[in-house]
Amino acid sequence: MREAPPEVRELWTQARDRLGRSLPEATFDLWIEPLRPVAIQDGDLILTAPAGVRAWVERRYAGLIAEALRAGGSEAAGVGFCAPGGGESDAAANEEDVGLNPEYTFDRFVIGAGNRLAHAAALTVAEAPGESYNPLFLHGPSGLGKTHLLTAIANYLETSAPSLTIRYTTAESFTSEFVAALHASGVKAFKRRFRDLDVLLIDDVQSLEGKQHTEEEFFHTFNALYEGGSQIVLSADRMPSQLSSLAARLRDRFEWGLTVPIAAPDLPTRLTVLRRLTNEAGLETSESALSELAERIDANIRLLRGALTRVIAHSSLLGRPLSSELIAEVVPGRHLRREVAPDEITGRVAQSFGVAPEEITGPSRAAKVLRARQVAVYLTRELTDLSLGQIGDRFGGRDHSTVLNSVRRVQAEQEANPDLRRRLEELRGVLHTPEGGKA
Repeated sequence: MREAPPEVRELWTQARDRLGRSLPEATFDLWIEPLRPVAIQDGDLILTAPAGVRAWVERRYAGLIAEALRAGGSEAAGVGFCAPGGGESDAAANEEDVGLNPEYTFDRFVIGAGNRLAHAAALTVAEAPGESYNPLFLHGPSGLGKTHLLTAIANYLETSAPSLTIRYTTAESFTSEFVAALHASGVKAFKRRFRDLDVLLIDDVQSLEGKQHTEEEFFHTFNALYEGGSQIVLSADRMPSQLSSLAARLRDRFEWGLTVPIAAPDLPTRLTVLRRLTNEAGLETSESALSELAERIDANIRLLRGALTRVIAHSSLLGRPLSSELIAEVVPGRHLRREVAPDEITGRVAQSFGVAPEEITGPSRAAKVLRARQVAVYLTRELTDLSLGQIGDRFGGRDHSTVLNSVRRVQAEQEANPDLRRRLEELRGVLHTPEGGKA
């Protein structure tokens, strides 16, 4: 890959120095050190790294990196990521575009009442693939650990059984690769990649709904692997029988093995997660503060992690201890589980920005509409179980990389933009209130 321009390298060097002073040494060495600057593109600093590192940094540290850039007076509005030698996104990457997160292991999975059976089943499959539960089908709302368990199986097997051929991917990536193979007349090579395997792990199979040709291909892939004794592990946001738009013959096959639900974490599990996260970040806080946060967020681990990130950022920027008082300010109200409809989110965001819901879901590129659309996409990703592709469909047929870019941009900007942060908190409060805030 061509070396970045000197001014881009200098910008990244300064940001790295700031990150090195604020992050634990082990965290910096593992996640920040491998990053390399590529260019400034559309106002974002584009960074690259190996797939596993890149995926984790994008989810967990994009906001902190953007903050480090702004602290040095950078004109870069945010951060983007690309594959080594690639462009802004991985949408057209090869079969290795979905990397394994090295931190998703069985040892790091926090076991609680709602996920104990799923953890035990996943570990059993990892220890004896193809012998116990085939297929293993995990289902439950977003943010509860399905991806962690699928990745943990792959990581375990890569260490314990390196001779096996293993592939972890998402249903969206499976679809993208299949469509690309059709256009490039490379279907034979595609079939070899997905059928000459010992273990196939597919995340978010609900994304196959409504894609007739992809469903057909996946049906034959499933049959070939199953008949050959290969292990299949699947995840979805619903149990197989509720995937009503999926072909009945696929739903039936998904139930041939073991189907296991994953429920929202109970209070002891949430507290354990928070203790681990604060310990890893080298933060000192009281048990009462962690309890306060755990009581306020009970929907899923993703929301809990996001809330903790916001609290940590406020603590760092304002020079205040991570206390119950600070948590009450940063996470007002109780973000408890409530079914939030995507249309409700779009409507509330439209009302907040003074635009029409149709403008948000339409093609308009006006500045106010664009910002409203980014916020609506961000909250839809946070508060619903829709996949990136499903969210894109609801917002005018935008692809998953565009959705991800909107989520990333809002996530990176909110800590440094008090107006945006306040608007997001107000919208969350209205959407989490019974009947959308109505008396």
